[in-house]
Amino acid sequence: MRACRRLPVPHTPVWFMRQAGRSLPEYLKLREGVPMLESCRRPDMIVEITMQPVRRYAVDAAIFFSDIMVPLKAIGVDLDIKPGVGPVIADPIRDAQGATRLRELTPDDVPYVTEAVGGLVSELGSTPLIGFAGGPFTLASYLIEGGPSKNHDHTKAMMYGAPDLWANLMERLADLTIAFLKIQVAAGASAVQVFDSWVGAVAPEDYRASVLPHTSRIFAEIEALGVPRIHFGVGTGELLGLMGEAGADVVGVDWRVPLDEAVGRVEAGKALQGNLDPALLFAPWEVVERRARDVLTRGRTAEGHIFNLGHGVLPSTDPDVLARLTDLVHEVSAAS
Repeated sequence: MRACRRLPVPHTPVWFMRQAGRSLPEYLKLREGVPMLESCRRPDMIVEITMQPVRRYAVDAAIFFSDIMVPLKAIGVDLDIKPGVGPVIADPIRDAQGATRLRELTPDDVPYVTEAVGGLVSELGSTPLIGFAGGPFTLASYLIEGGPSKNHDHTKAMMYGAPDLWANLMERLADLTIAFLKIQVAAGASAVQVFDSWVGAVAPEDYRASVLPHTSRIFAEIEALGVPRIHFGVGTGELLGLMGEAGADVVGVDWRVPLDEAVGRVEAGKALQGNLDPALLFAPWEVVERRARDVLTRGRTAEGHIFNLGHGVLPSTDPDVLARLTDLVHEVSAAS
């Protein structure tokens, strides 16, 4: 929390995107036979999965176990998360009538979130809980394409060719994200992160015109809640300055841009988060250690630094390497 606010810290804090699940054997055992979206609706399972990495690693924050599709499912969108594929939308949104299906989200739609956050806050004690939601471009892409997409063809076609429809859809999705984040903070989340995972597919001028106004509104609405706000996307090196303008306190950087270079791209008054390549965790330890030390060195040029990977933990990552990496970050940064 202090690093998010660019205050002095005893060591560089560390947490890992997707640290809750995927690579942990205890997670796989618990999830066996339970569909992803179902696991996100069971408070006891949410609490257990969120806590698993906290027990394994000396991380400085927990990340709420959920999925960016949860609020869409909660308001009635017909979707499923298919193993090996990802989110699949039964009836993609391609017109104004489709957009009207996106109603407002209320706490009554996601009582399991409120219950799980409350339980986690009690169990975590002084360890902060990070709430999260999907960014509007990424949510729009899934809704418009009908599932994962490499090129976001239909999404960009709407953004370029039907700007009024695009703005209407983005406004509704921004409202959804704001509501989902507010519910988590009201229940006790200490910070929030907006994952606009696929927004790196957008050129800077299109981001400024068609995405930034909606993302800025999200962070402006959350500002009054007094919790740190983190903004992250993949492949966003050319967008880092604009992402900083959107209003978050912390800008997440993927592994493609060195942190000391990112400092020059993001406006003053922001902390940075990142940015070890997740694939590096499969290299020999001496390589992992050398590259982690380099990230820490470059991170010292930022006004505040939170150590993380440049994207989520890969499914076949050895949990022992993550534990060792966490200890290394703490030891090296405390000694420097």
